[in-house]
Amino acid sequence: MAIVINYVKNGDVAGTFLESHFRWQIRTFWFGLLWGVLGVIASLVVVGWFVLVANVVWIIYRIVKGWLLLNDNRAMYEG
Repeated sequence: MAIVINYVKNGDVAGTFLESHFRWQIRTFWFGLLWGVLGVIASLVVVGWFVLVANVVWIIYRIVKGWLLLNDNRAMYEG
């Protein structure tokens, strides 16, 4: 549901620091889904479980980093 809201409201945040947060969330969703599916498929062999654990750790990292920067009113991709 959140991914749909991100796509629908993406135009409302264009040009603000929130635009980078929306892009961050969208990328987190799609890459997390990709690695989740690959991990499930590969779980038929042992390596898939490692992929799934790494995916969960990566998603948690992205959520925490996003919340910390959002709390500071900062963009995700500051140079």
